[in-house]
Amino acid sequence: MCERTLVRPHIQGLILPTTTCEVQEITALTMAMATSYLANIRERLAFLSGNYRLAAVWPIVALISGIVGWNFLLSGLNADRESLETHALREAEAMARRYADQVTRTVEAIDQITLHVRYDWKLSNGKLQLDDAKAEGLFPPTSIFFVAVIDRNDMLITGTLPPPKNRFLGNTEDFLAQKAATEDFLYVGASFVGPVSGRNTIPFTRRLLDQDGSFDGIVVVSVSPDYFTSSYNEAILGKNGLLGIVGDDHKMRVTRIGHTVHSANVHAFVSVPRFAPQKSGSAVLNGNEWFADKRSRYVGWHAVERYPLIAMAGLDAQDMLTPYRENRAAAIRTALGATLALAVFTLIAMILSLRLAWRKHQLEMTRTTYRMATEGGNEGFYISRPIRDVHGAIVDFMTIDCNQRGAELFLHRREELIGKTISTLYDRTPSDRIIKLLCLAMEAGSHETELEVPGESPFTGRWAHLKAIRSDGDLAVTLRDISDTKAHVAELERRSNEDALTGLPNRHWVQTSLPTAIEHAAANNDMLAALFIDLDGFKAVNDTLGHEAGDEVLRNAARRLKVAVRPHDCVARLGGDEFVVILERIAQKADAAHVAERILHAFQDGFHLLQGVHAIGTSIGISIFPTDGTDSETLLRNADIAMYSVKTSGKRNYRFYDEKFHDALRARLEREAELRHAIGHDQLVMHYQPRVDISTGTTSSMEALVRWAHPSRGVLEPLEFIPLAEETGLILDLGALVIDKVCAQLACWAQRGQQLVPVSINVSPRQFNETDVAKILSTSLARHNVDPRLIEIELTESSMMGDSHDVANALTAIQKMGIKLLVDDFGTGYSSLSQLQRLDFDVLKVDRAFTSGLERTGEGNVFFKAIITMAHALGMRVVAEGVETLEQIRILKSLKCDEIQGFYISRPLPPSDTQPILPRWFFPSTA
Repeated sequence: MCERTLVRPHIQGLILPTTTCEVQEITALTMAMATSYLANIRERLAFLSGNYRLAAVWPIVALISGIVGWNFLLSGLNADRESLETHALREAEAMARRYADQVTRTVEAIDQITLHVRYDWKLSNGKLQLDDAKAEGLFPPTSIFFVAVIDRNDMLITGTLPPPKNRFLGNTEDFLAQKAATEDFLYVGASFVGPVSGRNTIPFTRRLLDQDGSFDGIVVVSVSPDYFTSSYNEAILGKNGLLGIVGDDHKMRVTRIGHTVHSANVHAFVSVPRFAPQKSGSAVLNGNEWFADKRSRYVGWHAVERYPLIAMAGLDAQDMLTPYRENRAAAIRTALGATLALAVFTLIAMILSLRLAWRKHQLEMTRTTYRMATEGGNEGFYISRPIRDVHGAIVDFMTIDCNQRGAELFLHRREELIGKTISTLYDRTPSDRIIKLLCLAMEAGSHETELEVPGESPFTGRWAHLKAIRSDGDLAVTLRDISDTKAHVAELERRSNEDALTGLPNRHWVQTSLPTAIEHAAANNDMLAALFIDLDGFKAVNDTLGHEAGDEVLRNAARRLKVAVRPHDCVARLGGDEFVVILERIAQKADAAHVAERILHAFQDGFHLLQGVHAIGTSIGISIFPTDGTDSETLLRNADIAMYSVKTSGKRNYRFYDEKFHDALRARLEREAELRHAIGHDQLVMHYQPRVDISTGTTSSMEALVRWAHPSRGVLEPLEFIPLAEETGLILDLGALVIDKVCAQLACWAQRGQQLVPVSINVSPRQFNETDVAKILSTSLARHNVDPRLIEIELTESSMMGDSHDVANALTAIQKMGIKLLVDDFGTGYSSLSQLQRLDFDVLKVDRAFTSGLERTGEGNVFFKAIITMAHALGMRVVAEGVETLEQIRILKSLKCDEIQGFYISRPLPPSDTQPILPRWFFPSTA
């Protein structure tokens, strides 16, 4: 008996034992729990000792991945910076080249003024009064130009500014240079504050000679430095860009950074760079070393043709690299986040891997005691004991236990099945197969498979799922009837491989069967052909008559294809109106061509539909294994390319694959992708070509012409990309972008307070047919607050000579907005005078082909005169395009042409701070 011991019965709600027996029981229970806990710990430690590699492989892989990723990221960022700097240097050099061309034309115009004044001075025997000539408007505004004549004593004789004459100028540098010269030349002086104008100017001088050829003074044209940098475009150069001109004497003439044009004594450079003359180039100039504002720049330079000047253009490095730095910072932040995520993932993966291994370990331990004996389940359960021969080899298995469901699967009672061997249940062949499967389970510890049951088997189903697990020298076997599941899967597979509309095999079947056919052909050294077939005319039927008619066409086409091919050939529908025929075991390419011809012949007769008879043809592309591809994807793609070549060359034919088709298609797709990228990333820039009134010499309008600033090929003319845009439909986005850019530029010019002239925009016929041009125009005008009278629309004859009621309504709506309509390239299409009169066009632009014929034949003048007479009778002004000579201007003026446009007047000009309106004095005299 247990000895009772007096113990405090209760402490803070805890019931304590009151006898020695109870204390002993609690102690034993505690020891058992401690032993179990220690055994569990030993088991886990033993598990970890065998699976330590799981904990090591994840951090090693993560470390290697992190190192590779960071190296790739940093290398990519460095490559991006180098690429950006290379592009900036090329861009700076290109801008310097364009600026040098502009400076050349400007200096040429200034030199013409010096020569003109010197010639008038000579004709007037020194009596020329420049202030009178200035009053007649023969010279530009004095805010830009100051023209003067200085005698041999450096005394001001006459000038375009009002200060008194006979003023001594103090032997200026340009005066001394011309006095010491031995030959006539245009001297370009350094910028200084003019003694007469009191403003910062750049002097251009030529010497005057008396009758005996002695030095008699100089003609001076002093030009404001602002005039040479007025083309500064902040949209291109940025807020801290550079324009500058330096002489070959290494003295600065003018510099401009942003909106600041530097004075005579203050320049943008700390020290003037020494550029090699007659050359061009670019370099990165460090801000601390070269620039007063300490900002580094990518500077390009180009020698000015025929003058001792070098033009410079620079892009601010900080502005250019800002997107790169932002992208770099974002990339590094992302990489740090990814690295942290990788570390967290690695830790989680280590924990989960060890956890999974532990659960597998537990499962393996559980399997040794696993038992699936259930009486009400759907699976048959059997305990099978191996029967061995004298050599220990397994020759049969005996059922020593089973459940009721297991006995029912073999049409036996449980008592009847126990004690039977497999060889007594099956015939020889099935029993050998099952014994072999169970032997595999005995060797491996477990085996699981699905097997088709032969008809003579006592098993009630056609398919069975068998799983056997070794346990204590016996096998625990489960058997399940999966006949219904297999039948359902087979039906799903049939449906997944069959086109529901035509009953033909579908794309999925082709993707699974064609590789097998290719393997068979390769193994037997056979040829194989894939015919890619597209129906010609199907879309028209489907769009006009509806989808039911389209489905009827597809069903009839499937039947015709099945009849046309050989009995063993496979016809499949890929989708839409595309079919493929797989020809196996062909001896030569001619066999595929013969089948293609039979298919073409099968589609010669029209399709009798419920809505009537409709003609449907086929375009067939053929690729051959192994010459045109050794895998299914390549064969189908090349057959598709061959079919596309048929489509583009007339349809209703067949062609074999040719590599040139692929190259041409790939090149076209690459060009289309580049143009699409250019439109989406604003690589298109606008140039503006003035249109001049032939009677007054004033700029009446200018035409907006788009250019592609290609990142590697430079600035591209419209002929290099507009046809592709028309063909691919990108002209719609391109046209809308051009309209918006022109409106934005006009708004920018208007902010300068300048009196503007209208700008004409070319609109494609496809834009009128496929978009609402009037709405696009009104939206852009409203967005930028631009007066509609500053916009003109140019369209070709093909845009308005048809009978489209929508186009006529669009043109009427545009005119009601106050926008003028111009007929572009008149004479190149089939003109309709009734359309011209009905649509009430404002301007008619005659194609350059007729302008070029003015000087060659009299018939050209007669034809041009007829166009002008007709246009004037309809109330339209006439513009002659492509004017390139002074003689053409004289002829056009005699023919009473209204306006001219061409390279003789001006080439297309890039946008600047102000609208590039030509001054009246710039127009050549036709007297």
